[in-house]
Amino acid sequence: MRSVRNFFARPADEQRAFSKESWCDSCGEADLGIASPVEFEKDGKVYVEGKCPRCGTRVITEILEIDCDDKS
Repeated sequence: MRSVRNFFARPADEQRAFSKESWCDSCGEADLGIASPVEFEKDGKVYVEGKCPRCGTRVITEILEIDCDDKS
């Protein structure tokens, strides 16, 4: 089941990074960005979905939550 999350509740720098670091299968290029981003969680994973600003194809990017404070 897919549950919607609030992408815009994230800090602005995270929004920019997650929106920029994407891959468009149609254009075959990375980091074109994501237009109209929507964040959701499915099966314990978090994704950002939107459209490629160049061609309009649906783009989905998984967000990997990394704990930078973990010293182990």
